Amino acid sequence: MRALCWHGKGDVRVDTVPDPKIQHSRDAIIKITACAICGSDLHLYDGYQPTMESGDILGHENMGVVVEVGSDVTNLQKGDRVVVPFTISCGNCWFCKQGLYSCCDTTNPNAEMARKAMGQSPAGLFGFSHMLGGYAGGQAEYLRVPMADIGPIKVPESVSDEQALFLSDIFPTGYMAALNAQIRDGDTVAIWGCGPVGQFAIRSALMLGAGRIIAIDEVPERLTMASAGGAETIDFSQSDVHDGLMARTNNRGPDSCIDAVGCEAAGHGAADAVLDKVKAAAFLATDRVHVLRQAIMACRKAGTVSIPGVYVGMGDNIPIGAAMNKGLTLKMGQTHVQAYTKPLLKLIEAGRIDPSFVVTHPASLEDAPEMYEKFRDKKDGVIKVVMRP
Repeated sequence: MRALCWHGKGDVRVDTVPDPKIQHSRDAIIKITACAICGSDLHLYDGYQPTMESGDILGHENMGVVVEVGSDVTNLQKGDRVVVPFTISCGNCWFCKQGLYSCCDTTNPNAEMARKAMGQSPAGLFGFSHMLGGYAGGQAEYLRVPMADIGPIKVPESVSDEQALFLSDIFPTGYMAALNAQIRDGDTVAIWGCGPVGQFAIRSALMLGAGRIIAIDEVPERLTMASAGGAETIDFSQSDVHDGLMARTNNRGPDSCIDAVGCEAAGHGAADAVLDKVKAAAFLATDRVHVLRQAIMACRKAGTVSIPGVYVGMGDNIPIGAAMNKGLTLKMGQTHVQAYTKPLLKLIEAGRIDPSFVVTHPASLEDAPEMYEKFRDKKDGVIKVVMRP
């Protein structure tokens, strides 16, 4: 089959690789009908995620048609159209039974590697390094889906691929970010990053009762999309974010702040952002945490900072003193996707949201190397790439 493979920093290629096979009785094989490039994939592309190996197949936003199932998979059959959560979860461990699917205890075969870096191992993830399982991703013609009796959900014919695909990651991620923000009716929520996750966080926060959203980015088309979704906007390349947020909230600060940026934050000359880049280049730090610092400093006292943006290792100079003395709550984590797919699918079916709004660049799998570069460099108005192998 054809698949997009990682070969080093900034080097992804569409290669011919062996087709996946059933390896366990709970596996399924799906023929990919749509997959997407996620902002998290750029952390791999840019070399920030450790334990990648040349030839690894990328992609964790996947859907398709079932072509084969293992003997213990009774909920799916050949021909079913399904969307696949990016988290691989067993459904049986203590964490899964609590609905904490991204913390699954059993699906990372390289758990010891993760424990050394994180203290404990989270769930295995599709296409996201050997530390997180070494599972092949779905930017390919076919995908092996472990734990297929727990993860994939069937998609009704009334819902298009472009509407369903983002149940694999960015819609549940934006929704969980808004839940973690502990929004009360009428609250003001500031959201850093108007990429795909930020866009879904905006719309989810409004569905959960936020009275006002202030979205922060510098890319014109992203700010335009955020405005269309009901947000006020701040262009951080043109004005000071902290001062702008204070001016818009009577100097109290937003009730909740959502960091939908993560480890590759830009700061346009801000001293801390410049220092982050220098330290990362010198291997003195892995993460650029400019946005997290801003969110902590701007959030109102006793407010909440929600972090869906991916961090991969160590960040310096996080203002933990400000967080403690202001009484902030910090909530974060990889998304418990399986907890949200069915209720969010019902919202799509009811017409409350059409997730396809975020798609700007339909493409083929063969276009993937070009699209990765465009997405990273924010060229050609790209916000979300959907590929059809």
